[in-house]
Amino acid sequence: MPAEWEQQTMVQLTWPHNGTDWKPYLDEIVKTMTDIAVVIAKHEKLLIVTPNTEETSMMLKRQMSEKQWRNTKFFECETNDTWARDHAFITVAEDDGTGCDCKLKLLDFHFNGWGMKFEASKDNAINSKMAESGIVGGVREDNDDFVLEGGSIESDGCGTVFTTTSCLLAPHRNQPMDREQIETELKCRLGASRIIWLNHGNIIGDDTDGHIDTIVRIAPEDTLLYVKCSDEGDEHYEDFMALEKELKLLKTADGKAYRLIPLPFPKAIYDSDGERLPATYANYLIINGAVLVPTYNQPDMDKEACEIIGKAFKNREIIPIDSRVIIRQHGSIHCLTMQYY
Repeated sequence: MPAEWEQQTMVQLTWPHNGTDWKPYLDEIVKTMTDIAVVIAKHEKLLIVTPNTEETSMMLKRQMSEKQWRNTKFFECETNDTWARDHAFITVAEDDGTGCDCKLKLLDFHFNGWGMKFEASKDNAINSKMAESGIVGGVREDNDDFVLEGGSIESDGCGTVFTTTSCLLAPHRNQPMDREQIETELKCRLGASRIIWLNHGNIIGDDTDGHIDTIVRIAPEDTLLYVKCSDEGDEHYEDFMALEKELKLLKTADGKAYRLIPLPFPKAIYDSDGERLPATYANYLIINGAVLVPTYNQPDMDKEACEIIGKAFKNREIIPIDSRVIIRQHGSIHCLTMQYY
């Protein structure tokens, strides 16, 4: 499974519409999604899945340069929601043993709305429909007998995959399989040589049962960027201190300690009902030549997070994206996107 910072062919977005939970603030999320789309199309090709190609394309064309528009293609399909990270294909490279370039496989796992919390049958059918249409390259591999979301795994591109026990062992995923059996499946299906399980770091308001991409991200040179909670009065404090201790004990495949870089924890953000929303700087998106970093109108912390991520990805442009509307539906930039290789 490639690392996210490897050269990509395109990124997928699944577009919001009136039939999704975005309806009460559709204009706001469409503006944010447009900001993301325009940046991606500047750097690489963009695939947009939408139930209304004509409407979405007309709106986007007005915001894009000629080059960006040429980089953008559309696939018309009914959808439940917008979280491409979890319903889109997961790319793996298959070595055929000839020494030539590896063949890319597009793994189509079962998506059941994060453990049957939400209706997801339309989203689960997107990949097979795209494969039938020929709009995506690579070979589709049917993994519909196994539940796996892209946000629940992180790869270093060298055989190590990170995940969390809170998510992969959560109800309505792959029971009655236990941790050992799930690890065997991950290694086989993703071509991984080892799986690192993390037991701490659950962000309040996260519907996914603790996706890895909200708390710990892998960067080049055996680097782990992780969310650190330094406020003893915050309800996350003890759990995230335990996460930091876990990370300090980890070793690379070569037996060395990881280079650990902490990210700040955004100040608490609440919705109109007083529910805390899962704001995190770890949910950034790496694309060719750039990193899109979520921001939350917290100038000092937003700046600090961008600077830290910039140090981990030195040769990429760091692009802040206001993500306050995204977290209203309990995700952020990485959750909305999926890269292809």
